[in-house]
Amino acid sequence: MSEYERSRTMPAQPEHVFDQAANVDRLDTWLPGALHVRAGDLPAVTVHEDRTDEDTAALLRARPDQMRLEWGTREQGSYAGWLQVAGIGSGASEVTVHLSFFDDGHDPGERAVGEALDSSLRRLEEQVRLRAEHEGG
Repeated sequence: MSEYERSRTMPAQPEHVFDQAANVDRLDTWLPGALHVRAGDLPAVTVHEDRTDEDTAALLRARPDQMRLEWGTREQGSYAGWLQVAGIGSGASEVTVHLSFFDDGHDPGERAVGEALDSSLRRLEEQVRLRAEHEGG
């Protein structure tokens, strides 16, 4: 089993960040570019991976009261993850993403996962900023 985790501070209220992260219709704006999520009858979703051109049955649960997203594969149980948003004061938030690969065959490796996590958190922050600018202006 392999586990990876990254955090990033974002200049927005935690509720604002969580709302952006948990918007199922906008997941593609911050997830790694090679992953595309199609919502079914939630919590059921389908994840398409460009690298393998495969669809995988998955689950995605939003827990707004905890400002937490949880996800994972449905049938094979090879992968799971979560995103947690926490307020850190002064209108800022810390977002942590954690991934667990239970099957080494699905683990793309430390470097690839680290780059994907960093990129995803950066893209989420961009979306949060764009939304705040749009709502403010």
